[in-house]
Amino acid sequence: MNTARRVFGILKRSGTAARNVTLDPAQILAALPLAVAVLNEQDCFVSVNYAAEEFFGSSRALLLDSPLSDILPADHPVFLVLERARHDGLTIAEHDMILESPRMTRRGCSVQAAPLLENPGFVVLTLQDESAARALDQQMSARNAARSITGMAAILAHEVKNPLSGIRGAAQLLETSAPVQDRELAVLIRDEADRIRAMVERMETFGEKKLERQAVNIHRVLEHVRRLAGSGFATNVKFIESYDPSLPHVHGNRDQLIQVLLNLVKNAAEAIAGMDRADGEIHLSTGFQRGVRLTASSGRARANLPLFVAVRDNGPGIPDDIRRHLFEPFISTKATGSGLGLALVAKIVADHGGLIDVDSRPGRTEFRINLPVFEEPSESST
Repeated sequence: MNTARRVFGILKRSGTAARNVTLDPAQILAALPLAVAVLNEQDCFVSVNYAAEEFFGSSRALLLDSPLSDILPADHPVFLVLERARHDGLTIAEHDMILESPRMTRRGCSVQAAPLLENPGFVVLTLQDESAARALDQQMSARNAARSITGMAAILAHEVKNPLSGIRGAAQLLETSAPVQDRELAVLIRDEADRIRAMVERMETFGEKKLERQAVNIHRVLEHVRRLAGSGFATNVKFIESYDPSLPHVHGNRDQLIQVLLNLVKNAAEAIAGMDRADGEIHLSTGFQRGVRLTASSGRARANLPLFVAVRDNGPGIPDDIRRHLFEPFISTKATGSGLGLALVAKIVADHGGLIDVDSRPGRTEFRINLPVFEEPSESST
C-alpha cells in the first residue's frame, strides 16, 4: 500500500487505536516527515501539514485556498500526475522530478497523487525531496573511499618520501654537472619527484584528525576566497555575489572552509577557461534553506543544516557518467587532475557534519554545501 493511502487510511479511521488511545488526525499529519497536501478539483490547497509548509517555503495561511499554479507553472508535469490520478482513480507516482519556479527549487523529488474517492476531484499529494539523501549516500561512499586510502597514504609517506628526497637531490647534482643536452632530463626527474611528493602530501590530508571548530563568518571566508581567486587563477572571470546578510555564523573550521571553497572556485574557473569564453561567470551565494536535517548514525542526534553556500559557474557542465562518482578519490574531469580535490572537499564537509551536492547541466554547474549553525554553549555545559 502506498504512503498516501496508508496515511489517509489512518486519518479516515481517526478513531481508537490500540490500548484505546484516541489519535488526533492533525497531530498525525503534523508528525509526518513527508510533505502532504490535499488539493480540490481546481488544484487549490485545502489542507497541508507542517512538512508541506517547509517543502513549499510558505505558511499554511498563505497556502490554503491558493492554487498550486501560484507556485509551479501551469504546464508543469505535476499537474499531469494530478489529472491522471483523478481520471484513473488510482495512485500515480513519479520519481526524480524537478520542481522549479521563482519561489522554490527542488530537484530529485518523488511525487505521489492519490484520489480521495469520497470527495470526487480531491487529490492527496505527497512530496519528498530525495536529493539530500542521494547527496548523503554519495558523500558517505566518498568518505569511506577516502578512509580506505588513509592507510595507504601513511605507508606512502613513510616508504616513498625518503627515497624521493634522495632522487631529487641526485637530480639536482646531475643538473649542475651534466652536459647541456642532458640537463633537461635531470630537470624532468626533479620535477617528477616533486609532483609525486606533492601527491603523497595531499593524500596525507585524508588522515583522521580532530577538527577544531568555532563560530565562522562564512561571508568573510567567501570574500577571502574571492580575493585570492581574483588576483590569481580567476583574473578573467566575473564574480557575482548574492549573500544573505542575516545569516548567523557557521560552526566550522575557517581554514578548512577556505580550502573547500577555494577548490570549488578553482574548478569553476578552470571549467570556464577550458571553453575559452569571454563571458565566464562564477556566482557565489549564501542563504537559508528550511527543512535540511541530518540524523547521526547513532539515530539519536539530528543536526540542523539550514545554511547553504553555493558556487555556480556557466561552464560546460559535468558529464553524466562522472557526476555520480565525482566525490570519489582519483575521479577527475581534467586530463592532468589527480582526482583528490573533490574527494577532500567531500571529506571536509562531512567532518563538519554537513552535506554537499552538485547540480550540473551544460552552461550551469552548481555545488551547494549545507552547514550547521554555530550555537553558543549552554551554561549547564560550561
